[in-house]
Amino acid sequence: MYAIIATGGKQIKVREQDVVAVEHIAGEAGAKVCFTEILAKGEGADFQVGSPVVEGAKVEAEIVEQFRGPKLIAFKMKRRKGCRKRKGHRQELTKVRILSIA
Repeated sequence: MYAIIATGGKQIKVREQDVVAVEHIAGEAGAKVCFTEILAKGEGADFQVGSPVVEGAKVEAEIVEQFRGPKLIAFKMKRRKGCRKRKGHRQELTKVRILSIA
């Protein structure tokens, strides 16, 4: 069974025991979190699609670690002017393990 959850402005397909990286969620490693914005869940004949969410559905997860993503470079330049700007950014992310889909 799998579910499609919405978190951090993204939609993520998850199964039980999956470890996925999502936008930063406050909490320490080992803390439990619950996602209630479930867009679809199930498998085969008992697949449910919400409009916009599946009522009463939830996905429970455990925070594995807090980390930062890879460095992304925003480079801007104007040709023939000698104007160059370089700016870096690292996104704060949270790695979670999916415990159950209900």
